[in-house]
Amino acid sequence: MAIKLSIERLTEGLYIKLPLQWTDHPFLLNHFKIKDQQQIRLIKNLGVKYVYLIPEKSESQPLPPETPQDDISEQESRFLEAQAEKLWQEKQGRITRLKNYKRKLQQCEKNFSRSMAQLRSVMGKVKSRPVTAVKEAEMLVEEMVDALLESDNVALHLMNDNKENEDIYCHSLNVTIMSMMLARSCGLSQADIKAIALGAMFHDMGKLKVPTAILRKTTPLTEPELNYLKLHTKYSVDLANLTTDFPDSAKPILAQHHEMLDGSGYPKQLKGDEIDLKAQLVAVVNSYDNLCHPQDPAKARIPYSALSHLFKNRREQYNNDYLALLIRLLGVYPPGSVVQLSNQQLGLVISVNADNLLHPNVLLYDPSVPSNEAPIIELGESNLRIEQAIAPSKLPEKVYAYLNPRVRIAYYFESDD
Repeated sequence: MAIKLSIERLTEGLYIKLPLQWTDHPFLLNHFKIKDQQQIRLIKNLGVKYVYLIPEKSESQPLPPETPQDDISEQESRFLEAQAEKLWQEKQGRITRLKNYKRKLQQCEKNFSRSMAQLRSVMGKVKSRPVTAVKEAEMLVEEMVDALLESDNVALHLMNDNKENEDIYCHSLNVTIMSMMLARSCGLSQADIKAIALGAMFHDMGKLKVPTAILRKTTPLTEPELNYLKLHTKYSVDLANLTTDFPDSAKPILAQHHEMLDGSGYPKQLKGDEIDLKAQLVAVVNSYDNLCHPQDPAKARIPYSALSHLFKNRREQYNNDYLALLIRLLGVYPPGSVVQLSNQQLGLVISVNADNLLHPNVLLYDPSVPSNEAPIIELGESNLRIEQAIAPSKLPEKVYAYLNPRVRIAYYFESDD
């Protein structure tokens, strides 16, 4: 509960919110904990008569109302003006970077939408014109892999919600993007990365031959239904074999992406080294995305929980090197995670950079700013840190509407040239 507080009563340790728009003051955020007397002087220089005190986040009590105020000398006034100017310049730099970031994000969204449209087109031709479908898919993979390998610095971004009824396409593209990035981080050759990307893109195409009623069923599948679903690996290989153009190096991914190292997978209960390494890589990514987007949405895990589950409970089933690299790729709090920061503020992780995993970009919940202008903070440039991930269902309605956590979490990469 915020309390109106006269600025004469400010002291260090109080957590306050300024009664101003974000663009009307030099501080990074509208609300923060006062750390020193200089901040108090700067607040007083803003010309406001009061601030809002948030007692539960404060570490001290306000000064008594009758506290006498020191006069500010001309020298100190000049010093404060210089400090305010320095803060303004830093903030303008952040605003410029934010605009550039948003421009990159828009371009990333366009690339994602274009890739999704191309993938839909490819899948529409798999059964009737397999040769054309494979050629178009190879062109799409070539374009994406070349873009990925051109840059030393690659960020993974959260994409906006997609249209309904596109689960198979979104899942396939998600698995393709993450598998490519994982293969890149393993130092694999361009040819291997392209084979992995193509295999990942087509890994579930056999589901096109599985009845929609089974694919969309949210209650547990009967044994015959489950057996039918498991046939999708065979169907994927059958479809790939309709043309001689589908590379042999990618076929094990189609056949083995549900095999597990302990022999508990399907269709052949292969173990350990019997499973192709490329298939082992795609299997890890596929499992992560399936945990985030199961057939029953009520069982969906948040990204943080999906990664933790794989690492803690499924290490016997998946290649541990690839598991560790997936965590390195996505960060502890992957894009799509709703998080609480060390100042108790809520936000949505929207991108991570493999070179700076502990400091992702977070879109902040700030009701004083319209949601379409919500501040995005680079944690590496602030003294804030992530304290915990929060299930979107636990958010207050107004926070949920503002942050708009994605029901379907889709990723795309952006090369930082």
